[in-house]
Amino acid sequence: MKDITKRYSNGEVTVIWQPSKCIHSTICFNGLPKVFDPRKRPWVNAQGANTEEIIKQVDKCPSGALSYLQINKEVTLEENRMETKVEVLKNGPLMVQGTIHIKDQNGKELTKTDKTFFCRCGGSKNKPYCDGTHRKNDFKDDNL
Repeated sequence: MKDITKRYSNGEVTVIWQPSKCIHSTICFNGLPKVFDPRKRPWVNAQGANTEEIIKQVDKCPSGALSYLQINKEVTLEENRMETKVEVLKNGPLMVQGTIHIKDQNGKELTKTDKTFFCRCGGSKNKPYCDGTHRKNDFKDDNL
C-alpha cells in the first residue's frame, strides 16, 4: 500500500489519517460516528464534533493511523519533553506513550511518537502491534 496521508480540518484541529497504518479496529467510528463514518466520502468529517471530542477519540487509535495537529496551539517546553510511559490496559494491549524507537526482526528501525499499542493476547495479525483481536478472542487479564 502506498504511503498516503489525508488531512481533515475544522479550523482548530487537523485530523491526519495514514491508511497504510490502519488496522481497522473500528474504535474511531464506533466511538465517534458523527466524525468517522467509513460509509461516507470523505469518511472523516472534522466539523462533526468539537475539537476536544475529536482529540479524545483520535487518541484512542491503536495503530497510530489517526493523529492530529492542533492549529495555533503553542507547545510548552514541558509538553515537548514528554517522558515515555507504559501502561497495561485491562484485558487489552500494552500502551506506550511517548517517543520510542523500534527495530524489527529484519533490522529495520522505526520511530513512533505519541501512543503505540502492543499486542499482549498473541492474536494480532499486525504483531507486535495491537489490531483489536483481543476483543474477538476474549483476552482476559487474570493477574491485574
